[in-house]
Amino acid sequence: MLRQGFLAVRSGLTADDVREEAAVLAGRALELPELSGARTVAAYVSVGSEPGTRALLDALHARGVRVLLPVLLADNDLDWAVYEGADSLVGVRHPGKIELLEPAGARLGPDAVLEADAVLLPGLAVDARGMRLGRGGGSYDRVLGRLERAGADPALVVLLYDSEVVEHVPEEPHDRPVHAVVTPSGVRRFR
Repeated sequence: MLRQGFLAVRSGLTADDVREEAAVLAGRALELPELSGARTVAAYVSVGSEPGTRALLDALHARGVRVLLPVLLADNDLDWAVYEGADSLVGVRHPGKIELLEPAGARLGPDAVLEADAVLLPGLAVDARGMRLGRGGGSYDRVLGRLERAGADPALVVLLYDSEVVEHVPEEPHDRPVHAVVTPSGVRRFR
């Protein structure tokens, strides 16, 4: 029910709202030292009324940052491919899911995320402890588990709307806190 509430608020946003917030989010995110010094960033392509990532992806790519984007696998795990610009994205409809934009390039394997200096995670909310509420599919829980098992420690950053930073979200034993959340009004760090 919590997820449905956040999604309902997002569905009330206009395309102009989403576009304006995306530009502000990109500017704030690009100021983060974790992104300004990154050679490789694992990110995602926002869809619908999610906090927009396209301007950020293009800015990182223009800076010469290697941007890895996810490719959803049948078991909800993620493969990765390099972002080569907006023309390199294709719409993919996975059974029972919304259409996603995924990179058309060569697949690098699920472990490619281990090369990232920073990982931008999608989410619906983050709480005062840095715990992230995702959509519930477990894809990014797998990514975080993979990073932990490998001893990788990239900066973990979530892009959200201001109203999605809340006091508390439920957590499960496998959940891991993020390092920072970027909203249109600023950046909040958790450790």
